This record gives sequence, C-alpha cells and structure tokens, in this order.
Amino acid sequence: MLVPLSQNTHKHDEAREEEQPAERPSGLKGFYYNPYTQISMVAIVCFTCPGLYNALLGLGGAGRINPDINDDANAALYATYAFFAFFAGSVNNVLGPRLTLFLGTTGYALGLGSYLAMNIHPNVGGFVIAAGAYEGLCAALLWTAEGCLMLAYPTESQKGTFIGVFWAIFNMGGVVGACVSLGQNFSSTVGPGSLVGNGTYIALLVLNICGVFLPLFLADPNKVVRTDGTRVHTPRQPTWKSEFRGLWIALKTDPLIIMLFPMFFASIWYYTWQFNDYNGTLFNIRARSLNNLVYWLAQIFGSLIVGWILDWTRLTRRARAFIGWCILLCLVFFVHGWAYVYQRGYTRESIAASPTRMDIYDHGYAGRILLYTLCGVLDSVWQTTTYWIIGTMSNDAAKLAYFTGFYKSIQAAGCAGAFATDAVKLPYMNIFASTWALLVAGLIFTLPMIHMRVKNHTEPCDEMK
Repeated sequence: MLVPLSQNTHKHDEAREEEQPAERPSGLKGFYYNPYTQISMVAIVCFTCPGLYNALLGLGGAGRINPDINDDANAALYATYAFFAFFAGSVNNVLGPRLTLFLGTTGYALGLGSYLAMNIHPNVGGFVIAAGAYEGLCAALLWTAEGCLMLAYPTESQKGTFIGVFWAIFNMGGVVGACVSLGQNFSSTVGPGSLVGNGTYIALLVLNICGVFLPLFLADPNKVVRTDGTRVHTPRQPTWKSEFRGLWIALKTDPLIIMLFPMFFASIWYYTWQFNDYNGTLFNIRARSLNNLVYWLAQIFGSLIVGWILDWTRLTRRARAFIGWCILLCLVFFVHGWAYVYQRGYTRESIAASPTRMDIYDHGYAGRILLYTLCGVLDSVWQTTTYWIIGTMSNDAAKLAYFTGFYKSIQAAGCAGAFATDAVKLPYMNIFASTWALLVAGLIFTLPMIHMRVKNHTEPCDEMK
C-alpha cells in the first residue's frame, strides 16, 4: 500500500488488518454500504453532471452554429483540467472522495449556464471561456475522486464489471441529454443555420443542478466492505506535504505507469474530430441529435460487454489484458478505416460552400450514423480498458487516486491540444490523421507495459513499496 511517509511505521499493521475479513452489515444498512450501491451513486453523480454536458458537447460546437467559441472554451477547460488533475490525487486524499466529488460537480452547471447565456446574449464569449477554465478545475477533482472509488471498491475479479456498470449509468446522462435535444429539435430540418434552442439548455441545466448535492449522500469509503470481506482503506488525515511527496513516490516506485501516458493522451483526442468535424459538420441539428443519442447508447453496451470480457475468470488476468488490447487494435483500424472513406469526401472549404447539411432521411445517412455508433463503442472500450489496466496495478485507494489523476491530467492535455487544432482551422484530414496515429501509438506503448507490469494478482509486496 502506498501511504504518506509519516504513516510508514504503521503499514505492516494495516496490511495484517486488511487480511482479516470484516463483518458486512445487513438490511438497509448493508444495502447502503454495498460497494455496488456506492459505485452506482457515484455514477448517478456523473450522469447528472459530465454525462449531460457530454450530450451537449456531442452535438458539435455545443449546439452552436459557429464552433469557434466552443473550441476556445474547451481548450481552456482541458488546459486547466490537465494542470490540476496531475495534483488532484493529493487533493482527493486530503479532502476525501466525497468532498472532492462535491466540489467537482459545481463547474458543470456553470459551463451549461454559460452556453445558455450565450444563446441569449451572443457577445458573452469571454464568460463562456472563463466558465470553461473553471469547469476544467472541477473536472480534475470530480474524475480523480470517481476513478479512485471505482477502482478501489471492487475486488480484483470485479474491476471490469464495476467499470462497465459505472460507464453504463454515467452515459445514461448522455442518452437522456440527447433525448432532450432530439425532442426539442426534431422538427428542425434546416442546415447551417440550425442551433440548439434555449429550452434544451434549460432542461439540461436543471438536471445538472440536481446532481450537485448528490455526493454529500455518499458513504465514507472507510466503512465500505468489499464482497470478499476486505475493507476499503483511504489515508487518514494526511498532510499536504506528505501527499505531494506521495505523488512523487507513486511515480518513483511504479515508473511503468509512464508507458500508459500515450494511451492516456489519445483517450479523448478523437472527440474533436467526432463531435465537431464529423457530427457537427456534416449534419443538420435533427440528424446531429439522433447521432448523439445512438453514440451514447453504444457507449453503454460497449462498456458492459468489454467489462464482462475483462473479468472473465476462465482466463488469467494477463490473458485478459492482452485480449483487451487486441480488441482495441481491431476497433481502431476498423472504425478509422471506415471513417477515412467519408473524410476523403469533404474539406473545410467544401463545407463552407455547401448550403445544406445531411438530414436523417437523406441517402447515405444510414451508413454514417452506423459509423458514429461504432465511434461510441470505441470510446467506451478504450476508456473501460484503460481504467481496468490502471486497476491491475493497485488495490489501494490512495495509490489509485494518484494514478487516476495522472490519467485525467494527460488525457485532458491531449483534448486541449485537439480542440486547439480545430480552433485554428487545421484541415479536417489532418485532425483525423492525428487521431488515428495517436490511438495506434498509445496501443504500441501499452503492449510492453502489459507484458512487464500486469500480473495475475496484485501482491502485497507491490503495494508496500
């Protein structure tokens, strides 16, 4: 177990304590403290906050006619996200996951509210960008706390299932938000002039605000007992100094995490091409809304299926890690090979000159929405597999908080760069090619890491460095 230096004298006692099965409560109390219940509650938090925000983002340009402000806001969001996420594991260990998660929810309501304000007053672009920067800080806190709990609550044989369940519930936010958008905009068939109405923003904002206070109802992680009888242990009152030193120790004692950084960097780089340069560019608002709906639905099924595969106990954990890698490799080449066929057919110049956008009844739409569905599958499989690989490295909540912070920091840095390339009007084909190349590079670096680091079981000696 990775603990602050001031607590090192107690680490062997803690290890012996963890080996003793804990008595699980029964009745309603047992249901409340059940790890499945707790991770479902965490997922509902993310359902109402980043899930609904993703539904808006998936429309391309956050539903705006001109995506420039959205690109700038997202570049600011992911830049601050990248900086603060690197240290968010330490913040999580000091404040605790519940408070960290609560603070993280506040930025999403402001972000959605800023887009509503811009719909009413088009000259508030600066406010949208500033809201994006604050949202980045909050996202760093929320996703680090979420990742820590999601990987600490399950046993080693349940991590894929827990990730899949979380991802399914979380992406219901995208589904609900997309349904709201589709219902609000289904009668709209115009192309370049179509944008999301105020009603869509207001509906999403109301749901978003409802989720802000949900983290306060989560259980103390130290009171949660895993299904095998072991307790979840989080740091008790660490100091800021010990936590930031622990951040360095996490890198020093487990340096192979660095080989996952390319996989982290690529993990949502593709959002820019998928959301803005494909969905937001080729389709009218009705088609964009329907595409958005199937994208997030596909995420649910993709995460549950790959989570089950990664937990298939008939195979060793190392074998499952290599199978997950092979699934990702096949998906990356299949999806991007198909997407390349469509990307060859349009440029920024041809889109600017076209007076119309594709509608759901137009010829060729079926193939394009199917591709977008597979893009959603690829995203869910990539995220689920990445989290699962991180989970094979440790069962300790403190160490997992550090690793999740690294993941979200590098991921956000990549996404900030991707939105910046779109903001400066880099050719669509260049952005598409960079997306494909980065995904392949991430897999190449991950393969030797799996070979050298993933074991069939996480041993106590791996945690006690």
